Amino acid sequence: MADETRGTALRVLVYSNDADTRRQVVLAVGTRPHPDLPELEFLEVATAPAVIERLDAGGIDLAVLDGEAAPAGGLGIAKQLKDELSDCPPILVLTGRPDDAWLAKWSRAEAAVAHPIDPLRLTESVVDLLRNRLAA
Repeated sequence: MADETRGTALRVLVYSNDADTRRQVVLAVGTRPHPDLPELEFLEVATAPAVIERLDAGGIDLAVLDGEAAPAGGLGIAKQLKDELSDCPPILVLTGRPDDAWLAKWSRAEAAVAHPIDPLRLTESVVDLLRNRLAA
């Protein structure tokens, strides 16, 4: 959850080896996706070790992981994080196509949005996951 060292902002980690994909996520969601939520602060990372390091350190309220990233895809990273972190934040995976939703379930991600990124669907999923996180 947000803490005093960050003010009231919620931290969202965005992982993809593709800078354009990271930018699409950040621009689609924006820093104020819903008036009921605090401002969002994005942390963009391009490698799997950076994802694991940042989530292991704590302070992340939501992780958005690109399932199409290479060499390590977000689906496998999501599964690893859910298996290894006792207090893993919610995870949203970006899948290659809508039919890959079963892979998102396998990875134990709480939500999935297919490429190409639909800004409305992505924002709705992010808002829902963050609301649930804050309510917990």
